[in-house]
Amino acid sequence: MYIKRYTISAFILIILVGWYVYAFITQDSASITLFGLELPSISIAILVIVPLIILYIASVAHIAFYAILGRLKLRKYEKDFEKIVDAMVDAYLGKENRSHSFKTERYKLLGTLVDNAAILPNGVLDTNIKNSKISEVLTIINKIKSGQSVDLKKYSLPSFNSFVIQNSRNKYKNGELTHEDILNNMSKHDDSLAREVYVDFVKDAPLNDILRYKNSLTKESLFVILSRVNADENTLEISNESLISLFDKLDLNSQDYIKVSQALSKTMIPDQRIKLFETLSAEDDKIMEAYLYTLFDLEMLAPAQEILDNSQSNDYIYFKAYSSLRECGKYFDINLFL
Repeated sequence: MYIKRYTISAFILIILVGWYVYAFITQDSASITLFGLELPSISIAILVIVPLIILYIASVAHIAFYAILGRLKLRKYEKDFEKIVDAMVDAYLGKENRSHSFKTERYKLLGTLVDNAAILPNGVLDTNIKNSKISEVLTIINKIKSGQSVDLKKYSLPSFNSFVIQNSRNKYKNGELTHEDILNNMSKHDDSLAREVYVDFVKDAPLNDILRYKNSLTKESLFVILSRVNADENTLEISNESLISLFDKLDLNSQDYIKVSQALSKTMIPDQRIKLFETLSAEDDKIMEAYLYTLFDLEMLAPAQEILDNSQSNDYIYFKAYSSLRECGKYFDINLFL
């Protein structure tokens, strides 16, 4: 734009100078010898404007050169701006290992800060931002937070990303994904989501399917399974071997096993329950307390007393106290001694 104006102004000046020389100074012509060659005679007015034309060409070349340099520098800033927008989008989405390359020092500083910072959306974000990328990602985040499901494929987020997990959870709650869709495709879904879904799944799933997906077992889902053993609704018949295979998937402590016995006390056949904890306690001493609890709860005093008599003096203190009270004819709920 400025070169166009400069060109118009320069040509007006050149024409005026040539016209002035020709009209008011001289209309003569002169011949010039160049490299031993005598050139045809040329008007002096034309000879006067030739240096002006050369100066114009040189100045335009100078302006164009620095205009190109300025444009290239501006282009670097424009590209870095696009990269900083991408960096902010990645930060909002919680991407890990973010590293964007910047050409300009100012954006390099800002980009380094953004790439190494966690930017957490605060409340419902305003999506009326005059940048399509940021506006789009803020809209997506707001939808996910409100329980809607969106398409996140274009962002290439890993399965353990919090927005991916919440988005899949929304799909599950909205009926777009089933238990099997998640449990059968563990590579596409985070383990935490599979464990959540498994809790719902075991409420009415058959035993074979429960065992098939037992890698997603949690303590919560285990007790859901135990509540179904020989229950009136959604009855689940399960062998001790199958139960033990489930226990092995969890890191249960002594108190956990006592709670397992308490849960099974409501529905499991006493003989099966005793056999279960007898087998478990034979494999791991920490389960002995749960076995003692089971025996006392089922009024199997003689086997329980035999175990206590063969134990160290400082072992199973509470159970020994309970046994002593029973020998004295005092009856208390065994659960008071846990």
